Amino acid sequence: METSGKFICRQRQVLLFFLLLGLSQAGLEPRRYSVVEETEGRSFVTNLAKDLGLGQRDLSKRGARVISKGNKLHLLLDLETGDLLLGEKLDREELCGHTDPCVLRFQVLLENPLEFFQAELQVIDINDHSPVFIDRDMLLKIPESSLPGTTFPLKNAQDVDVGRNNIKNYVISPNSYFRVLTRNRSDGSKYPELVLDKVLDREQEPELRLTLTAQDGGSPPRSGIAQIYIEVVDINDNAPEFEQPLYRVQIPEDSPIGFLIVTVSATDVDTGVNGEIFYSLFQASEEICETFEIHPETGEIRLKKQLDFERIQFYEVHIEARDGGSLSGKCTVLIQVTDVNDNVPEVTLSAFTRHIPENSPEAVVAVLSVSDLDSEENGKINCSIQDDLPFLLKSSLENFYTLVTEGPLDRESRAEYNITITFTDLGTPRLKTQLNLTVTVSDVNDNAPTFSQTTYTLRVRENNSPALHIGSVSATDRDSGANAQVTYSLLPPHDPQLPLGSLVSINADNGQLFALRSLDFEALQAFEFRVGAADRGSPALSSQALVRVLVADANDNAPFVLYPLQNGSAPCTELVPRAAEAGYLVAKVVAVDGDSGQNAWLSYQLLKATEPGLFGVWAHNGEVRTARPLSERDAVKHRLLVLVRDHGEPPLSASVTLHVLLVDGFSQPYLPLPDAAAAEARADPLTVYLVVALASVSSLFLFSVLVFVAVRLCRRRRAASGGGCSVPEGPFPGHLVDVSGAGTLSHSYQYEVCLRGGSGTGEFKFLKPIMPNFQSHSPGPAEENPNFGFSIQ
Repeated sequence: METSGKFICRQRQVLLFFLLLGLSQAGLEPRRYSVVEETEGRSFVTNLAKDLGLGQRDLSKRGARVISKGNKLHLLLDLETGDLLLGEKLDREELCGHTDPCVLRFQVLLENPLEFFQAELQVIDINDHSPVFIDRDMLLKIPESSLPGTTFPLKNAQDVDVGRNNIKNYVISPNSYFRVLTRNRSDGSKYPELVLDKVLDREQEPELRLTLTAQDGGSPPRSGIAQIYIEVVDINDNAPEFEQPLYRVQIPEDSPIGFLIVTVSATDVDTGVNGEIFYSLFQASEEICETFEIHPETGEIRLKKQLDFERIQFYEVHIEARDGGSLSGKCTVLIQVTDVNDNVPEVTLSAFTRHIPENSPEAVVAVLSVSDLDSEENGKINCSIQDDLPFLLKSSLENFYTLVTEGPLDRESRAEYNITITFTDLGTPRLKTQLNLTVTVSDVNDNAPTFSQTTYTLRVRENNSPALHIGSVSATDRDSGANAQVTYSLLPPHDPQLPLGSLVSINADNGQLFALRSLDFEALQAFEFRVGAADRGSPALSSQALVRVLVADANDNAPFVLYPLQNGSAPCTELVPRAAEAGYLVAKVVAVDGDSGQNAWLSYQLLKATEPGLFGVWAHNGEVRTARPLSERDAVKHRLLVLVRDHGEPPLSASVTLHVLLVDGFSQPYLPLPDAAAAEARADPLTVYLVVALASVSSLFLFSVLVFVAVRLCRRRRAASGGGCSVPEGPFPGHLVDVSGAGTLSHSYQYEVCLRGGSGTGEFKFLKPIMPNFQSHSPGPAEENPNFGFSIQ
């Protein structure tokens, strides 16, 4: 019973070790160290305690140990000092062969608490091996008919060192016939090639003896030598030729011994002994001689030894075909060893969380590990999930993977996910393993109501009926249940003077907006407020939208005549000299309209006149002018009825009566001398009443102008700020009235009124209007033609 409990406890410790190993070391780069090969054992490599940021005795307390692949203890850890030492003298060639760089991977394990660190030890090559020729004596039979430039490949030397310590070049002893070139093979190795510089003459020199030296690039350099015996033979003018110079073959690593790899074939057009061909391996290394064999007569290349893809993946075999006359041809066979993929990936699920809250950013769903017993491409594994899922697979140490959410999940978009994790190796054929996981998303109130528009613009015509439905706002919530139930409300306005509660109301359930009272464009042209939409979640979420209400103007104000003022008591009389020419300004009708836009565009028309054709009214500015020169036959008194009309729909209008008196001059007969005027005043008291009446009319006219200016200022300020207004303070000039830029007026006009007193009598005297300068405002043709724009009755 006690043994079974210990076994279960140890299993839990192993599972916890791999789980913590994958989570804590994901994405950490391994620590790298280096050591020169042939360094004596017990040599210092590094201080692990210092590198790991631990105290000198922490390694011993935490049970530190070094783990390497295959449990080969190349390194020792001194727990007392924290030093990492070499366990033995390292031979780079024995450990890695021709692999460069030579890297030994190991791990440092701290057991209490559990911690894991990756590290690499690079064994640096030194030049401790000299180049060696497998065949120290080479025999070449070269026909004397060979031309200069002919090349003869020689057997290469081998150097187990790598990098610059490997073979650098070949040199040959001085002679008169040959030089040597250093050639590169596709695998990076170098071989010598003998080049004929001068024609051979067997009668003069039947044989040659040369020394070939192979030099490496180490410091100091090392070298190896071989002897070349050259026999100059008589003419054998046809050498064997292969059907193809290069053969490419792929062979599985599990091919049996004796397996036929390829058959090479060469032909020689010579006859007899010179036409007999024999095949052999050329410049073959020890590894190639042990692995392959060729039949000397048929050219069949067969397997002598079991292949190991994990050790050697590629062979370059050179074949020589030699005839009986010692001429030869060469070809190359490239043999590619292919891995056999016969193991599917194995998956272990270490941890899994089925329910994920939708507001969790990058929540861990599962922790798993995968392995494949194959090697290289067959052992490499691709891990993937569906592209349309908000999840990510994060790779960690030693084929550990963590499945996490890509971001906060949204239950309103999708409440459940079926995740299929596919593990595929890169072998041929590709083998795969699939793991299916189902994850559900729990709901929270994480979506605020959203209005269909950020700003709503509503238009209401003035003089509307109360409780009129003027528009609606709409908001939706992607949550469900109580989290999706939306309630609308009016938010307090930014302007405290805006009586929003008396202007509009909103239906809390459907967002419909109603006007509570009739709106007046002249008092309020536009206003805006904010509407809130809140759900019933906990906590509740809300959003806002801006509602802008534009009041459209209606033609509900008739034109108002400012001058001449119609008070119903004393009519306004304009004096016109009989010497006035056509276009003489008699008076100007001034009117305003409380509406705006087209409803405030005014036009003037002469409806009725005592003598038609004598006077005319300009339609756009209300100026009353003479249409022709006056004559003695024209009546003295004239009554003009002027109509002022706006352009609204329907149009509204007002009329004004203007009295015109034709005089010969302003002095006679209506402006008598002081003595005569006093006598007339004493004789006739009616003159006094006339003066009082005219003074009253003038005062009322000035008061009307002041009221008009105050009303305009009040409306402008109310339109700008929405608040009230005050009548501007300060006196206005009593003798001038200036009306400019209001209604349809385009220029400024001033009227001067004076009261002249004499010997007891007085008369009201109207001087002609002080005309402004029209040169910058009115075109020339309007002055030349006084009837332009007139309305003549």
